[in-house]
Amino acid sequence: MSGAGADIARVLRDRIRAAGSIPFEEFMAEAAAAYYGRGDVFGRDGDFTTAPEISQMFGEILGLWCAVAWQLMNAPDKVALVELGPGRGTLMCDMLRASSLLPPFRQAVSVHLVERSRPLREIQARALAGSGVTPQWHDDLTTLPTDRPLVVVANEFFDALPVRQLQRALSGWHERHVALNDDGGFAFTLGPAVPETAVPAAIGPCRPGTIVEVAAACTTVMGELAARLATQGGAALVVDYGYARTAAGDSVQALKRHAFHPVLSDPGEADITAHVDFQALSEAAAAAGARVLGPVGQGAFLEALGIAQRAEVLAANAAPQHAEDVRKALHRLIDPAEMGTLFKVLALVHPALPTLPGFEGSASA
Repeated sequence: MSGAGADIARVLRDRIRAAGSIPFEEFMAEAAAAYYGRGDVFGRDGDFTTAPEISQMFGEILGLWCAVAWQLMNAPDKVALVELGPGRGTLMCDMLRASSLLPPFRQAVSVHLVERSRPLREIQARALAGSGVTPQWHDDLTTLPTDRPLVVVANEFFDALPVRQLQRALSGWHERHVALNDDGGFAFTLGPAVPETAVPAAIGPCRPGTIVEVAAACTTVMGELAARLATQGGAALVVDYGYARTAAGDSVQALKRHAFHPVLSDPGEADITAHVDFQALSEAAAAAGARVLGPVGQGAFLEALGIAQRAEVLAANAAPQHAEDVRKALHRLIDPAEMGTLFKVLALVHPALPTLPGFEGSASA
């Protein structure tokens, strides 16, 4: 372990020695901040690959969805196009290129990127240098514009936010903590007892040993975002992997070099994520005043918006090897055995907006 990983591991060990143990939620938050602070952790040479890196088609579809959402808002002359956790900037580049098919939308757009990592901001700036826009960066939602509607995209953003883990013991529920073992390594342990009310009511009775995750960081961000949309107008699209309904289980995982990695090993050197609880996100958004659409499977959403037709065009205009790459990318994005059903799409919109493309017939709150 080197660099940021060694630094954050040392910080966490010192904190645990002082306190005896710390909540896993705190461990995950510190590890994630150090991890993304390193810079480019994406793609074939990184630890994991996201949909925008798989194919340009993903970003093109989302960009056109944003343009249609703007049209359904009666085409305001100013709109903030916002991405939460923009990675390398690949998705925003693809969205802007596709949305240029609607020049009035591009003229109305100002681009805003919610990104704390300074190294990633530099990568994003280079990616967008030829896009014709000058992005503005934000540490969080609070500094986004308030004088115009927002069109927001969050792809694999919520899964990286820290989750609180609660574990059922014979004596009741406890916070799941991280301590040090005899070798100085990180290890899970039971922390202080917590009241039954800390567990979401939707979970129901649980056997000893059951782990439940509570994503307060996710629902807080979702509530803030929904409140902004209800006040300013606009729409947001959330794409992530997770549960349609709240469920018990330990979903936290770590990836390093595209392989599963022990969650507590090498903090700051591996990508730690958790399944997104879409029911909790939906309820937080509705409580804050937004209308909720979905969730629907990523495959169904992309197919409804014409990704298969776009793939046919790209394949027809490509060399044989590249045409096969297009077909493989399409399969990975929409097939139920790949990303098609595990990944879900949720929209939240101003209550006055009609149902947006991709959500016709889906449940809404």
